[in-house]
Amino acid sequence: MPVVLYGCETWSLTLREERKLRVFENMVLKIFGPRRDEVTGEWRRLHNDELNDLYSSPNTVQVIKSRRMRWAGHVVRMGEERGVYRVFVGKLKGRRPRRRWVDNIRMGLQEVGCGYMDWIGLAQDRDRWQTLVSAVMNLPVP
Repeated sequence: MPVVLYGCETWSLTLREERKLRVFENMVLKIFGPRRDEVTGEWRRLHNDELNDLYSSPNTVQVIKSRRMRWAGHVVRMGEERGVYRVFVGKLKGRRPRRRWVDNIRMGLQEVGCGYMDWIGLAQDRDRWQTLVSAVMNLPVP
């Protein structure tokens, strides 16, 4: 799925877009095809949980969230004088978008249980930040 994930570190996904990505991933997994039922001998389509068991790679949404968190650590450690830092952490003039990139980082931290921490200060410690990125990767996705 490298083509689907290209540049996902900078995406600001809504819950609706995450759901659409899950649907797309399940459609792609249908390549495993139908299976013959052991009891009746009839062919049947595989359910999504059966497809996920066959496919050993992590969920696309989990990969996006973990890559976004990893990229956030890099951006924060770059420093305030870098343009990338100002774009991703700074405030925009005018109307605020529905969900910003920083909001996605905060939501990822809340899912791990660190929602009320200073994530910018936390990202300065590479080891602790890598632990959080791994925790985000191992979260169950509905």
